[in-house]
Amino acid sequence: QINLSVIRQYVDYLVSEQNVKNVFVNGTTGEGLSLSIQERKQLAEEWVCQGKDKLDHVIIHVGALSLPECRELARHAAAIGASGIAVIAPFFFKPTNKDELIAFLQKVASEAPGVPFYYYHIPPLTGVKIRVEELLDGIKEWIPTFQGVKFSDTDLLDLAQCINKNEREQFAFLYGVDEQLLSALAIGANGAVGSTYNYLGQKTNLMLQAFAKPDLALARKYQFLTGEFLNFVIKLGFGVAQTKAVMTFVSGIPMGPPRRPLVDASEEFIIKAKAKLDSIVWPDGD
Repeated sequence: QINLSVIRQYVDYLVSEQNVKNVFVNGTTGEGLSLSIQERKQLAEEWVCQGKDKLDHVIIHVGALSLPECRELARHAAAIGASGIAVIAPFFFKPTNKDELIAFLQKVASEAPGVPFYYYHIPPLTGVKIRVEELLDGIKEWIPTFQGVKFSDTDLLDLAQCINKNEREQFAFLYGVDEQLLSALAIGANGAVGSTYNYLGQKTNLMLQAFAKPDLALARKYQFLTGEFLNFVIKLGFGVAQTKAVMTFVSGIPMGPPRRPLVDASEEFIIKAKAKLDSIVWPDGD
């Protein structure tokens, strides 16, 4: 079951402990696609409510396999005052080309005409491999509210072409593969959405500051240490359930179990992951 009662504490933790002031709700780590439409609405409402005057942006993911459900969720997000909406490509009956995908996205975006719209590109999970570079060509004509992309793929050539071709548009390119964020920043990504920022947001912010200076040697240290932790836990088996477990022991906020078919992280994983994270010596001495 969803637990709305911890969201206020969660918001305060993100802001005060991690210096994270933007959230992406009902996405992959939030198991959005395992939830009912009603549950997704309840979560969206609670995040917008608790984030008021504390968070800068609350982007609600409204993608689903069913177009009517996507449209209903988009209307709801607009009604509750979300800062933006995002949509993945449908992944059972899949769009096979750019035109089919844009037609689908346009139908959803049109339900929230005053809300910035993001395409959530995550081909490892959707299997929809339409290149974003191709998708963005002329997209504003179809979707006037188009604001940017949550780019959760390792294809940095595609990302680079997107950024190179769309500099004038001022789209947001939010990178979603945490262990490669520094590489994406180097080619022009201007933000990030990822699960590790729940518990390593402060460290990532320090990496962003180092990159902006620019102190690339320091930025690399932060990226390498994040990568060292992720490399370690990936070998143990690292998914949504394990992310919840890490967030629970770092924040002290009970993130709860995942929903079936996912299963809880093992006690062995928790012990090993905690020991590894505790062993890392960050450049700021923490």
